[in-house]
Amino acid sequence: MSNILKAENISKQYRLGDVGTGTLTHDFNRWWASLRGKEDPYLKVGAVNDRSAKATEDYVWALRDINFEVKRGEVLGIIGKNGAGKSTLLKILSRVTSPSTGTIKTSGRIASLLEVGTGFHGELSGRENIFMNGAILGMTKKEIKRKLDEIIDFSGCEMYIDTPVKRYSSGMTVRLGFAVAAHLEPEILVVDEVLAVGDSEFQKKAIGKMQDLSIGQGRTVLFVSHNMASIENLCTKLIVLENGGLAMEGDVKDSIEFYLRNNGFKGINKSTKKTGAKNIGIKEINFIINSRKSFPVTGEPLTIEFILDIFSEQKFKSLRLDFKFEDRLGNRIAWFSTAVDPNFDSAISITSKKILFHFEKFSIVQGSYILSYNLYANGEVQEDAQQYLAFEVSQGAFYKSTINITPHHTPILLDYIVGPTPQIRQF
Repeated sequence: MSNILKAENISKQYRLGDVGTGTLTHDFNRWWASLRGKEDPYLKVGAVNDRSAKATEDYVWALRDINFEVKRGEVLGIIGKNGAGKSTLLKILSRVTSPSTGTIKTSGRIASLLEVGTGFHGELSGRENIFMNGAILGMTKKEIKRKLDEIIDFSGCEMYIDTPVKRYSSGMTVRLGFAVAAHLEPEILVVDEVLAVGDSEFQKKAIGKMQDLSIGQGRTVLFVSHNMASIENLCTKLIVLENGGLAMEGDVKDSIEFYLRNNGFKGINKSTKKTGAKNIGIKEINFIINSRKSFPVTGEPLTIEFILDIFSEQKFKSLRLDFKFEDRLGNRIAWFSTAVDPNFDSAISITSKKILFHFEKFSIVQGSYILSYNLYANGEVQEDAQQYLAFEVSQGAFYKSTINITPHHTPILLDYIVGPTPQIRQF
């Protein structure tokens, strides 16, 4: 299988604080170095691309020494934290911007969907934008006319196709933009995380289209997303960017594990993603087995203890706690709430400063999970903590069997009997 795209020593440098390349002095120094056949002197300096660090230099390397190859028909996923350099890399590959150093070698036509409404004019109708955007991407008018009905049908925006795009929602704009790009029949389709704007039905359709392009038509797709489930289902190869550098390249599952392991999946890891705290909050969360703090074990009794932090003299007439488990890909596994138990007593919880959830037999299989929660008092949100606690579930014996149940089989286990239908007791 031949290479359709090759990136060699790609780096991109930006100047911090100012628009443009810098001062007149810097531009003169660059010109003088170029005139003498010397390297750009400012390529020798520059900070590492760590958005959370304090700036100590005038220049930063958004990307530094990126090398990879993509074969025809592959779906390359690109993941990394916000600011890691993913969008910058796609812009370079799409020739929206040029690299500071390095070269990109491609074979074939590239279609890009980098931002919501890229190449669309708000005053033009959806139909007119299809022709304009298609022409920008390299389609002939005859080709666009031939595919027009198919593009409109795929976008699902037929009712508004003759309405100015400025009246479209962001999701509708993405639908139309993706429909045009996907029907360009490019050799390489570049898709940034704009699909997150669309609804679940469109995301499923878009991923199906990208799979058809790669598997059915042998075309190449470059896909950036924070949705690990989409990445795992779609991609055949993955690269992980970290602070502008290439941290890992290779197998999809191994790369996802590497990314998650370096971003909080190291046991209990309390984050600071709590927002909206008012009069009462959650001070601590503990997993308890046999009266001792411990990680959950599949098949063992478990108590999840939420310790309240009350910082108001206000009287609370009602209290409600909802929490959920998500897997390492962001898929919801289970949801729990005090609201489903008619015996839950807010007064007891407030007095004891604890809310306890008891599981006689914990039914979630071994693996990495995230706990998020919402706390309400008197009908108002007190805390909204998303992706608050990362934890591990250890392997245990849920069934009286030696078989090792993993998330590959199912995330949740249920007791059942295999055999004749039991007699239904008559009352």
